[in-house]
Amino acid sequence: MAAAPEPIDAGLQPDEIDATVEWIASVQLPGGMIPWYPGGHADPWNHVEAAMAMLLGDRRAEAERAFDWLAANQLPDGAWCQYYLAEGVEEPRRDPNVCAYVATGVWWHYRLTRDAGLLEELWPVVDRAIGFVLGLQRPGGEFTWSVDPDGVPGRFALLTSTASIYHSLRCALAIAAVQGIERPQWERAARLASHAVAHAPDRFEDKSAWAMDWYYPVLSGAVAGEAGRRHLTARWDDFVMEDLGVRCIVDNPWVTAAETSEFVIALDAVGMLDEAEQLAGWTRHLREENGAYWTGCVHPQCVRYPGGERSTYTAAAVLLADHVLYGGTPASGLFRDDTYAAEGWDLGRPRPT
Repeated sequence: MAAAPEPIDAGLQPDEIDATVEWIASVQLPGGMIPWYPGGHADPWNHVEAAMAMLLGDRRAEAERAFDWLAANQLPDGAWCQYYLAEGVEEPRRDPNVCAYVATGVWWHYRLTRDAGLLEELWPVVDRAIGFVLGLQRPGGEFTWSVDPDGVPGRFALLTSTASIYHSLRCALAIAAVQGIERPQWERAARLASHAVAHAPDRFEDKSAWAMDWYYPVLSGAVAGEAGRRHLTARWDDFVMEDLGVRCIVDNPWVTAAETSEFVIALDAVGMLDEAEQLAGWTRHLREENGAYWTGCVHPQCVRYPGGERSTYTAAAVLLADHVLYGGTPASGLFRDDTYAAEGWDLGRPRPT
């Protein structure tokens, strides 16, 4: 790993944030669904992330319409299908990480707006979703990555998925705490998940070639502080392409703005701010004049990948990373471990043994 870079003074300018928010809003369908790109499919995880990003501009009504779409399409068991098209369901499989992420979106909304009314309104949606997710947790703390519509579970667990679910559980516990609701079974589930992510890699399918399996344990808060810094530093040279961003797969020469931005959030979570600001700046080479972002590019020619795609989830990830670094709102600390402890919501952390 290279020496720490010089810090950057500022991130995206207000007009740049507004342009990107407007572009995301332009892709949203009348019913509230936010597809990956015009004419593409949507999944509830990236749909929520795009709604979170729209809250950073003058598009709160559209963001809340996205939450309405989630509420209207939630299945009786609390889940959502994996992929949707404008005409309906594309892939009916259920993914617990996709389902849990609504809690992160609702908590982000509350941290930005302090709208307790919407928090209360969406609580049943969050409650049912988390109930579904916990039904797929294994005794060791990891979560089966999917379940078919007929109830047949997937064969393995994924580290990134369980780490993301852990963070969503912390958000769900915070939502419950604000309302004076106790969910001890959620706390236990979160502690088990955190321990599995941090200390039991053998419980997961090996995806160590993928960047997300590298940084998600830190982004989620399961690996924090000095341990988190060591964790990120250990494989820095494997995944970080200087001046370009984070490659998705260790042996492929292509980077994406979304993975780079998520890595920025992980760096911020453990106080590596100079590095976080440097990498956030590297996403600019994938920005279009209208505020959209190319999903990624292949080097050395920087061929846009895949197929010249500009995606809402990529634009959203960039905006969230920028807000984490420079927003200065209560939502900016959503992924920082100390935020929960400072405000009395440090629930789901592993207890000392």
